[in-house]
Amino acid sequence: MTVSEPVGTLGRLRTNGVVWVCLAVLLGALALAGGASAFSDRSLAYALARALVVPDVSRARTGAVAIDLRTGKVVYALNPALPLAPASNEKLAVSYAALRRLGPSFRFRTEVLASGRRDGSTSRGDLYLRGGGDPTLTTYGLRTLALSLRSEGIRNVTGAVLADESRFDTTRTAPGWKPSFYLNESPPLSALVVDRAQFLGRMTPDPAGAAAALFVRVLGNHGIRVRGRSAWGTAPAAAALLATTASQPLGEILRFMDRQSDNFTAEMLLKTLGLELEGKGTTAAGAAIVVRTLEQAHVPLRGVRIADGSGLSSRDRLTARAIAGILRAGWDDRRIRPVLFGALSVAGRSGTLAHRLDDPLTRGVIHAKTGTTDIASALSGYAGSRYLFAIVRDGDPISTGWAHTAQDRFATALAAV
Repeated sequence: MTVSEPVGTLGRLRTNGVVWVCLAVLLGALALAGGASAFSDRSLAYALARALVVPDVSRARTGAVAIDLRTGKVVYALNPALPLAPASNEKLAVSYAALRRLGPSFRFRTEVLASGRRDGSTSRGDLYLRGGGDPTLTTYGLRTLALSLRSEGIRNVTGAVLADESRFDTTRTAPGWKPSFYLNESPPLSALVVDRAQFLGRMTPDPAGAAAALFVRVLGNHGIRVRGRSAWGTAPAAAALLATTASQPLGEILRFMDRQSDNFTAEMLLKTLGLELEGKGTTAAGAAIVVRTLEQAHVPLRGVRIADGSGLSSRDRLTARAIAGILRAGWDDRRIRPVLFGALSVAGRSGTLAHRLDDPLTRGVIHAKTGTTDIASALSGYAGSRYLFAIVRDGDPISTGWAHTAQDRFATALAAV
């Protein structure tokens, strides 16, 4: 149902924080006294509607939904089917699709292959450092690979170390990004990125080439001499696999991605979905997988457009109803629920909510994904195990401070019941 602006006593309440905390406490008492009565449902709906009334944020450009997880009942809805820029709430769609299609235990892999034959302690020909899209690969991972080669008795490489980033395309950004987002909001995208493309004290636009150069240095530090220089190349089909290193499980990576709202990880994960399921490490292939996965989960997709993984794209559109559908699908899947729930920021404790909603009613109760750009603000997640909610607001520009105020009051009203 859609609840209109409240009237009467509740509609005349002031909008300062003290009044809203008192209102939340009152709602909690009503819920305890009346359970799921019509009166308490109406009171909650009015409070949620009123929570969204703030200056400089248009009601007409706001989508919001709250659903009782126990009954499936929609307790509040405002413009639920309105397509809006989702900001980083886009990452919820990618997280769900990745968990559903790759599984929580999926690991990214980086490999070393050889094109030539082995002659005692010498590897003749070139070595290929082949990236698998791991957004968390660091110098430590390269050291792990070097130690594996050394443990196999390799001490010399007659050829070069070649960077193989062939599992992804070489497009460094995603469609619909502002030029300023490149390097500022995300390192360049590549199947082979080490240390988030930091090389020689700065971010490099050539992450694969930098990775190969760094690997030559790491090999030398571990007693393996490389006679050739680092360069670029694609490992031939007949190349022999010499060493592999794997990332942490996907569930752990999502915890970082969603809590810190990390754009780079989201974009790399989107391309990985395309690679693993379509054989195409592209943003478009990954986006198609996300849409297909949401459709299979019966998430309402009218008005939805997935253009990238992070929510930076001006082409992205989600509806509050679609976000609520993603959260519901994740909640109903017992394999996915603990991972998705655990990846969200926790009010007053962690991630982008570490310093928000930090009061006794909401601290540790609200688990949610934030989203902020200059044209959008969003907050979607769970109020304990009782409610799920989605709030998306956009503008040109958006008043972030007022949007946060409304979101926090909305979440507080749910947490109080």
